Amino acid sequence: MLVTSSRQVDAGFYRVHLWIGLGLTAGAAAAGTTIGPTAATSHFYFYAAAISAAAASYVAAVLWLYEYALAGKMGIAIFTILCVVAGSMAVSGADQVAGAVDFVTGGLLLGSVTLAMLLGHWYLNNPGMKLAPLNRLVLLAVVAALLRCLLCAWGDVRQWPQLDALGGTFLALRWLWGFVAVWVLAAMTWQTLKIPNTQSATGILYVAVICVFLGELSSQLLSRGLPYPL
Repeated sequence: MLVTSSRQVDAGFYRVHLWIGLGLTAGAAAAGTTIGPTAATSHFYFYAAAISAAAASYVAAVLWLYEYALAGKMGIAIFTILCVVAGSMAVSGADQVAGAVDFVTGGLLLGSVTLAMLLGHWYLNNPGMKLAPLNRLVLLAVVAALLRCLLCAWGDVRQWPQLDALGGTFLALRWLWGFVAVWVLAAMTWQTLKIPNTQSATGILYVAVICVFLGELSSQLLSRGLPYPL
């Protein structure tokens, strides 16, 4: 939401999706015993960051309710930083740096594609909005997929000798759904917005969200127990 212009997108979009962020971070804090770190100190910081993120999301949503755009953007920035901190605390594995980068790039890809789909749906509420914010999110999704691809390619090279035929098959599907399909669907969305037809573009982005989730779930399954993401 930080890359979405508040001059071209109405305040309701930010407010509604900050409520969603509140629910997700509160859920993460509630599930901390399952998804959080095992070390006591890290566990405390995870809980603190997750609860603080939920509180920041609530405050930011209230700011957008009164259309304080600058303060609302600052609230989104604080919320984002706290989410990154909480996610980094939950990273486990031999290489903490690789795990943190894995979390950030995965979150950026999932977030950009999902937010693009949600923004496309918002045009049904406000059909008079300009298309520039949606185009910007589509471009961000393409760049995020490229960054994610580079990281996973590095992990594939490091772990390739340990993969069997079945692992190689699932890895091919991970790349097909998680990267190739995303780029193809992003190109289709870009061309559809030239018509312009936001409803069709949103439908394509729905498919892109499903592909990204399939790709990231495959990545988590393949990377389980390995020091580097695949």
